[in-house]
Amino acid sequence: MVDTVKGRPGESVPRAGQGHAGGPAGSRATGWPGRAARLRALVRRHRLAPYLLLLPSAAAIGLVLVWPTLQIGLFSLQTYGLPQVTGAQPAQWIGLGNYAAILRDAEFWLSLRISLIFAVVVVSLTLTTGTLVGLLLNRLGRKMAAFVSTAALLAWATPAVSASVIFFWLFDPDGGVVDWVLSRMPHWLVGTTNWAGFNWTTAALPAYTVLTLLLVWQSFPFVAVTVLAGLKTIPAELHESARVDGAGPWRMFWRITYPLLKPIFLVLLLLSVIWDFGVFTQAYLITGALGNRDEYNLGIYAYAKAFQLPPNYGLGSALAVILTLVLLVITVGYVRASVRQGATA
Repeated sequence: MVDTVKGRPGESVPRAGQGHAGGPAGSRATGWPGRAARLRALVRRHRLAPYLLLLPSAAAIGLVLVWPTLQIGLFSLQTYGLPQVTGAQPAQWIGLGNYAAILRDAEFWLSLRISLIFAVVVVSLTLTTGTLVGLLLNRLGRKMAAFVSTAALLAWATPAVSASVIFFWLFDPDGGVVDWVLSRMPHWLVGTTNWAGFNWTTAALPAYTVLTLLLVWQSFPFVAVTVLAGLKTIPAELHESARVDGAGPWRMFWRITYPLLKPIFLVLLLLSVIWDFGVFTQAYLITGALGNRDEYNLGIYAYAKAFQLPPNYGLGSALAVILTLVLLVITVGYVRASVRQGATA
């Protein structure tokens, strides 16, 4: 029982230090636990737990991705260069002036054409090569498949700069291995070109030939291992039944393997386009930096406009927005294709 003292008739007065339930002592005893219980009930009632778990990641993404993207979008609508960076002059709002200047530039359309053609060729070769290697790995024994896949993944794990330096050395006109081999092959096989000392970076076609070989060499292991993982999920009974019915490898692939792995191929297609459309590091090193404007893709073109003297960060930001929009259109097309496939499955 509560120890009390008598006050007026019919009243019980708590002793000093005990207080009422809503007084200071009661607040210390039940205030925070009560609020925590109400908060937990609110989370359960509105099913907020998944969103609270995603909140730290969303905040990190907003800090390192969304905020810089908004800044780039703002810079693309301004005249922004070294005077604005140093504070010597204020930024001038020009609206869509940077975008209009880009669309009037013939170099932009040349770079866009090169990027589109290059992406189509490289993505097609990467997916084809990776799929063939994945099918091969699926037929090998466990030890041999592990050895081949590990060796292939070393190419995928090689840093872009290191791989570019290796290929630049292979195709170097001064003692490169490729020129040395081609110069010793019969003319009926390699044509009448004098391959001794042939420079692969003076024109767009040979430079992008080297770049294509480099990117396919670096990219196909990822496709091969992904396809191999997908092949392991296909029941062996399906292929055995098709083989009993007289189906060959080509028909089994298009009738069984490809339909079951189509979602995987769509993901690989999207990732390959994103990686290869605006490739910069390998293209910058193989083509010899900013020497030949006829070899610019969108990545090099954006870098040249943004950082060549005098630098124009507003124009470079507008190019970054255009490149993002192009890739966004491709991504939306992929999502629509995935949704349509899921609806018809």
